[in-house]
Formats: sequence, structure tokens, C-alpha cells
Amino acid sequence: MSVQCEITGKAAAHAPMSLFERWLTLWVFLCIVAGIALGQFLPAPFQALGRMEVAQVNLPVGLLIWVMIVPMLVKVDFGALHEVRQHVRGIGVTLVVNWLVKPFSMALLGWLFIRHLFAPLLPAEQIDSYIAGLILLAAAPCTAMVFVWSRLTNGDPLFTLSQVAVNDTIMIFAFAPIVGVLLGISAITVPWDTLVTSVVLYIVIPLALAQLWRRALLKRGQAHFEATMEKIGPWSISALLATLVLLFAFQGQAILAQPLVIALLAVPILIQVFFNSALAYWLNRAVGEKHSVACPSALIGASNFFELAVAAAISLFGFESGAALATVVGVLIEVPVMLLVVKVVNASKGWYEGTR
Repeated sequence: MSVQCEITGKAAAHAPMSLFERWLTLWVFLCIVAGIALGQFLPAPFQALGRMEVAQVNLPVGLLIWVMIVPMLVKVDFGALHEVRQHVRGIGVTLVVNWLVKPFSMALLGWLFIRHLFAPLLPAEQIDSYIAGLILLAAAPCTAMVFVWSRLTNGDPLFTLSQVAVNDTIMIFAFAPIVGVLLGISAITVPWDTLVTSVVLYIVIPLALAQLWRRALLKRGQAHFEATMEKIGPWSISALLATLVLLFAFQGQAILAQPLVIALLAVPILIQVFFNSALAYWLNRAVGEKHSVACPSALIGASNFFELAVAAAISLFGFESGAALATVVGVLIEVPVMLLVVKVVNASKGWYEGTR
């Protein structure tokens, strides 16, 4: 174990929850209101922004998404991959839930609720798009916020760091194929060129830039690295909120016409969060992992890399799509729901550590 990895892991996992993170749901709600209002009263400027595209990539949104994603990826230490052997069982549970259960269970929930149970209450032309958004959300495991959730449960910081590094490595190669397969199973046309372009634009390039930046910062010392992380911390969520204002400026008319849509889209997302977190938590107990490992393992399976999901949805289906709206619903409920999961795993520690 390297000293640098240990220090970085503990710093990341025990970073305090920022004001932006603590009140994320409120900021998202205010952005929804602001975006809808601006879209109704100032349609021309937003339509002009929507036309600023190169190869189907909206330039303002592309820039905002990089500002969202790069600071988060700077925190990822791929040197932590060698720590995987310390908690093979916990990592195994994380990978099974994140990559073999979560995307497929969400596709099933989307088929059940969106295509069937809720279909009469939703605009028929957006059904496929809503399901696509849910799949994109589930296929992107959490990268940054899991450090916050881990801290709130006294999770093992090195395990948290190593599982994020493993997930991000897999995501580079698995995100596009899994999304493509599930969209195909759901009878949704897969724009493979756009999907692959999205992976390159929003995973590969930002990850490479982030790791170069990380290396440069650490050369100047751990204190400099942590000070920079604290300084750029608000960038990601600020850029996300700006993106949401743009998105809801385009989505406003549809939302005003059918406000029930947001509540209906939240149902499969909530079920998925509780199902996957409970499954990972129970599996870690079954294989004999410590509570400090089970908590971050359960939490990464429940939360999402929603910045990537929003970016991919906009690239694949556009600002005005149901897919973009579905991913934003994930952002809207992320913090309160995950705080509830944190409370449950903390309260059940006695049960977890009891007789197996």
C-alpha cells in the first residue's frame, strides 16, 4: 500500500459535504423553475443556444459537461487498483450489482412501469425516450458523490477509492455496449456512432485530462492537491445546475403540459435505488465483509454518475427528449434518497454485525 494512495483515499472519503451537495435537491428544483420560466419568456436566446452544434454535439452543453466531469475524475486514483486484493469479496459484490444487476433491473423496471403501468398517463411519443434515459442513468455507477456517502457511514476510505477506480476503468469499455444492448432489447434504435462519440467525449477524454491534471497537482504536494480540490469542488455542481437551466428551458412546455411525468419517472428510479442498495448490503453480509466495506459497496450500487447520464442523454436524444428529462429526475431525487439509505445502513449496523 502506498502512503500517497492511503492519504488520498482518506482525504477523498472523508471530505466534508459541501453546501452545494447538502442542498442539491433545492438547487435542482430552483433550476427547474428558472429554466421553465426563462424558456417561456425568453425563447429566442435559448433556441439560439440549441442551434450551436458541431457533429450533433451542442457546444455550450459540451463545455458545461466537461466542467462537471473533469473535477470529479481528478479525485479518482487509479493507483488504488492494487488495493482491490484487500477486499476481493466486497469488490466482487460491487461489480455484480453495478454491472450485472443494476442496468438490467432498470431496463425491466422501465419496461414494467413506463411502457405498461404508466403508459396511459405519459405522452406516447416519449415512452421509448423515457426508458432510454432510465437505462443511461443505471448504466453509469457513481464516481464522486460515493465519497460523501462513504464518509457519512464511516466507510473504509481505501475500499471506497478502489471500487471507484475499478468502476471507472470498466465504464470506459462497458458503458457503450451495455447501453447499446439494453436499448436494443427495449426496441429502441441505437445510434451507435453517437453513443461511441459520447463515451469518447464524456469518459475517455475527460478522464485522460483529469489524470494528467491530478498528476501535476500531486507533484506540488498533497496540501496543494487538497486545496485545489476544495477550490474547484463547486465547479461540477454549478455546471450541472447551469445545464439543467438550459435543459428545462427546452423542456418547459412539455412539463407544464404534464407535470405528473416527473413523479411517474421517479417511481422506477426509487425502486432501483432501494433494491440495489439492499441487495449489495445483504450480499456483503452473506460473504462476510466488514460493515465499513458493505456501506460504500451498497451506496455505489444505489447512486449514479448522473453527470455522465445527462450528457449522454442530451447527445443521443437531444435537449427536448424524454431521455434527458428522465436523467434529470435522477438528479432531483439523488440526495434525499441517498441520505435515507445512509440512515438505514447506519441504523442497521447492529443487525449487520450480529450472528451470521
